[in-house]
Amino acid sequence: MIHFFSIGPHLMPVALARPISLTAAEGKRLKKMAQGHKTEYRLRLRAQIIRHAARGRCNARIARETGLHLDTVRTWRSRFAEHGLPGLSDRKRTGRPPSFTALQVAETKALACQLPAETGTPLSRWSCPELAREVVARAIAGSVSVSTVRRWLADDALKPWQYRSWIFIRDPDFRAKAGRIMDLYARTWGEVPLGEDEYVISADEKTSIQARCRCHPTLAPGQARAMRVNHEYDRGGALAYLAAYDVHQAKVFGRTEPTTGIVPFMNLVAQVMSQEPYASAKRVFWIVDNGSSHRGQKAIDRLTKAFPNAVMVHTPVHASWTNQIEIFFSIVQRKVVSPNDFTDLDEIRDRLRAFENRYNATAQPFQWKFTTSDLDDLLARLDRHTADHQTESSTALAA
Repeated sequence: MIHFFSIGPHLMPVALARPISLTAAEGKRLKKMAQGHKTEYRLRLRAQIIRHAARGRCNARIARETGLHLDTVRTWRSRFAEHGLPGLSDRKRTGRPPSFTALQVAETKALACQLPAETGTPLSRWSCPELAREVVARAIAGSVSVSTVRRWLADDALKPWQYRSWIFIRDPDFRAKAGRIMDLYARTWGEVPLGEDEYVISADEKTSIQARCRCHPTLAPGQARAMRVNHEYDRGGALAYLAAYDVHQAKVFGRTEPTTGIVPFMNLVAQVMSQEPYASAKRVFWIVDNGSSHRGQKAIDRLTKAFPNAVMVHTPVHASWTNQIEIFFSIVQRKVVSPNDFTDLDEIRDRLRAFENRYNATAQPFQWKFTTSDLDDLLARLDRHTADHQTESSTALAA
């Protein structure tokens, strides 16, 4: 319907505001949009316009009460009248035409997934500036900004500047050795549950803990300020920290020695095995890695000769991650050693001893969740990966 109003002798047509009526669901949704703290500001204003219109108010009054332009009120009122709630969303815009083709983007990502050395570039890994430079040098694109390359890589979560080190399993008896350790953590040995008088000890050495006496006193942390440690220091010597961890009792036995070796390790064993309940236990399993202090059959025989109820169990080669004592050593490194500010070796010994007492007072067994089933899954994935890699290599050679 069109109404007319007069300006002097002329009559001007004026379109009436579109009537708005809301369903219960629409009213509830618009109320949440208009009053919600997490609603986008633009959507909140549009919801307020429609709620005013549903109360029968004219566009001019809505414009005054919301502080919006009359044309803005008229636009969103009409959009809602035609399309309902979906009409309050922004329409899709074509935007600026893309400056790069899909092929150029794909070639850039493919380049990022190659080692720089394979392309003849004297770099160890790619960065976004280096990639942008290489894209231009290879004539993949005439010019491209660093931010554009970064955005392309982010689309596929590519981060060629990051790297992780890894080591491939090369112990032929990896499954058998690792499986025995996983079983011990689950309190079984040879598929037979361990008895109450059988214990599992995880042991190793942490070498060369240095006493670095800082040339200036360490400053305590303060408001908006981290602890400050002077870079310069005087060397006060180094020592080795040997520790044995009762896996199921969560108890640590430690000692310091001038260095590592067979004698220091056997001193640690004697320290543990000379006290109860280990001295009279039926069996005490000692999980160790393949370090020179306890490597091979000679180490097994040496341990059994000294303590007949002790059983040495070796981790697979290069698989110290299966030894729970490494978790304790990581705690010691974070909480005791770093940032390494000791006046002398005696201070290191005293702090390690005090920390053992503090740890043992509240310690709980580590929540070891890696089981023999997980081990089998890991080995199956590695087998598939190796097979796929061999297939790709054969294909590349044939080409």
